[in-house]
Amino acid sequence: MTTSGTSAPSRPSAPSASTQQPLLISIVLPQFHPIPENDAWWGKGFTEWRNVVKAQPLYKGHHQPQLPSDLGFYDLRLPQARAAQAELAREYGIGGFCYYHYWFHGRRLLEQPVEAIRASGQPDFPYCLAWANENWTRAWNGRDREVLMAQRYSPEDNEAHIRTLLPHFRDARYIRIDGKPLFVVYKADQLPDPQATFGRWREIAREEGVGELMLAQFEWSGDGSGTDVRAVGLDLSIEFAPDWRHLGGQHYTGWKSRLAMQLGLLPKAFGRHSFYDYQRMVDRVMAKPAPAYPFLRCVSPGFDNSARRPKGATVLMNSSPDAYRRWLESALLWTRTHQPADRQVVFINAWNEWAEGNHLEPDTRHGRAYLEATRDALLTLRDH
Repeated sequence: MTTSGTSAPSRPSAPSASTQQPLLISIVLPQFHPIPENDAWWGKGFTEWRNVVKAQPLYKGHHQPQLPSDLGFYDLRLPQARAAQAELAREYGIGGFCYYHYWFHGRRLLEQPVEAIRASGQPDFPYCLAWANENWTRAWNGRDREVLMAQRYSPEDNEAHIRTLLPHFRDARYIRIDGKPLFVVYKADQLPDPQATFGRWREIAREEGVGELMLAQFEWSGDGSGTDVRAVGLDLSIEFAPDWRHLGGQHYTGWKSRLAMQLGLLPKAFGRHSFYDYQRMVDRVMAKPAPAYPFLRCVSPGFDNSARRPKGATVLMNSSPDAYRRWLESALLWTRTHQPADRQVVFINAWNEWAEGNHLEPDTRHGRAYLEATRDALLTLRDH
């Protein structure tokens, strides 16, 4: 496993799986700069920060709004902002970023930061891309069925899409696993013919001198023992955190809670949103069996998308840097023990999902505590 390469890399000499420090890749949302489409759909000057600052606490002690500290309300069009993110990540042991990539039948959205990174060569920090192949909807304010931009698939589009990605795959900073550029599809099962799509992508990559690809999905469905992802043309699957299949029981759903809300003894917000326990979810995820197919672990510092949803939000209560560190230590140890040397990789979702209450970037309550927990988990593994 290596984080850089050329257009036709040779396989690196793999260190021992028992001594190599796993590569931590944190997922990055690029929606922190205005674009014309968001101006039209959400109002002039919209960025993700607009959702973040309007959040309100739902109950006593609820950590909302979650506001940035060290990096401030940045604009990802600025090279200084992108450099500051990379510098902070590197300081605490994050080895690379995975940027969401938005492609809609030849049209790209929110591509400016990543294209500037590629064109400028800065920051000098490993990265890869994940195609968020969902319809663009008003899900952020709870109106999931209102489609703003739909995905449309075709053989011609498959070819046009992969060709736009080749310059990234050739970049020396682009993350490779087993010497192959890593490209992730958010929901591979939504492709009408994934085998044909992935097969054509591989053909073009070979023809254009990039070589073999490492194609992955984020895992959304199944129980870890289902269909081998290689049967649809993928190389591996990446756990997606939080794992919605293992959240555990929902709080405040029984008759006693409903009566308490009617009597004003509990906040009515408990009936408008879904509440789960972060630490119970971590326990369930750590106990679930790993699949037989190639698989990467993923952890999450938290989740609370009430900033985006006035109704129907999901809130993981009782998250903390210590609980996150415990989960990350488990994922790192599992990776060192069970993964081959060329797959020593763990994902973290996410670096900056501020409106989902899911970020490693420092905020005004915890400061750098989640980053420090990340560094400490790596140090624990090193000393294990």
